[in-house]
Amino acid sequence: MRRLLIPLLALFMVAGAAFAQKVTLTYLVDDTQTDSGIVQALAAAYMKQHPDVTINVDLRPGGTDGDNIVKTRLATGEMDDLFWYNSGSLLQALHPEQTLVDLSGQAFMNNVVDSFKQAVSQGSAVFGVPTQTGMAGGILYNKAVFQKLGLQVPKTWDEFVANNAKIKAAGITPVAASFASGNTWTAQLFVLADYYNVAQAEPGFAASYTANKIDIATDPAALAGFQHLQQGYDLGWWQKDAATSTYNDALKMLATGQAAQYPMLTFALSEIQKNFPDQVNDIGFFAQPGTDAAKNGATMWMPAATYIPKTTTGAKLQAALDFVSFIASSAGTDVITNTVTPNGPYFIKGATLPDNVLPAVKDIQAYIDSGASYPALEFLSPLKGPNLEQICVAIATGQMTAEQGAKNYELDLQRQAQQLNLPGW
Repeated sequence: MRRLLIPLLALFMVAGAAFAQKVTLTYLVDDTQTDSGIVQALAAAYMKQHPDVTINVDLRPGGTDGDNIVKTRLATGEMDDLFWYNSGSLLQALHPEQTLVDLSGQAFMNNVVDSFKQAVSQGSAVFGVPTQTGMAGGILYNKAVFQKLGLQVPKTWDEFVANNAKIKAAGITPVAASFASGNTWTAQLFVLADYYNVAQAEPGFAASYTANKIDIATDPAALAGFQHLQQGYDLGWWQKDAATSTYNDALKMLATGQAAQYPMLTFALSEIQKNFPDQVNDIGFFAQPGTDAAKNGATMWMPAATYIPKTTTGAKLQAALDFVSFIASSAGTDVITNTVTPNGPYFIKGATLPDNVLPAVKDIQAYIDSGASYPALEFLSPLKGPNLEQICVAIATGQMTAEQGAKNYELDLQRQAQQLNLPGW
């Protein structure tokens, strides 16, 4: 009878019932105001419903110092009962199959959007649940300009090109660019945000890319993003002073209607809201178009996640699983919404955004809800060459062709892959 009761009791506890004993958990999170505030709010809400569970929030620094703390605690078996960490390639460096609890068999994982699971998986195991909103990479656009010119949101690249011709003819910069020193990272979006289209054209691309089975300079899907940059230069889409324009210059152009579009990550919405509050509701978002309107979708940058180390066992593990179940619910996302203003989509099914959320955030959420989203390549592969931004600027300013840039990026990837000791390089 005792052998039967123990697993039944464990199941009962994970389902959210009262615990048989008082349990104290610790949760490690970085010390930024936003991230620690989210965790503290989630812990407080959960403890209110479960008075026999105490969750103490443990703070660590961000950046490299924080990474080292996480890795050291996992390596020495001294990790907190739960912890907050990146998804994607940084997670793989933690050797999750050896150090983290596999959540794939938990019922609450059905609440998590599939595109996020890929960013916290290794093999068939899934290790984390999203604990903040994500962001999209694509095209921010000025809806007032589109309305004035009678333009529709493009779903193919050819439609995007046709729109840009009409915008330019109206005397408006079609695509804002910001290639000034210190801002060159912004030149990467046509390449990075195109990954949804790459994945649609070539399923399994990330694994082949990581194993050096893809030649970017000759692979049509991989080369397309570089070709888009060359096309922008050749057709004169950027403003005349793009080479000296900054990120903030481009945001101002977009918000004030001097430019119709800006390829960017959607965290820029916060900056626009801060500096152009009267114009921010004119800003919308659409996914970078590909070749097939029926396969139109957005490339997503995944949020951080909550993980449970394998050193969490027994009653602590059951309580930790129940708390993670709360995080992966619409009730959990409601707590986050009440703590910080959402600037991106949730990756939890049934999660809702407030009515007063920015229109562009609703645009992004629509891609998530329809299943038309996919993680950026950096969440599926450890490879991202450090010189990509300089290569993109060189193409976008006519210093090299798309094919030359892609070949240079192949060399960049080779050097990085060899540093990482990846097989096949």
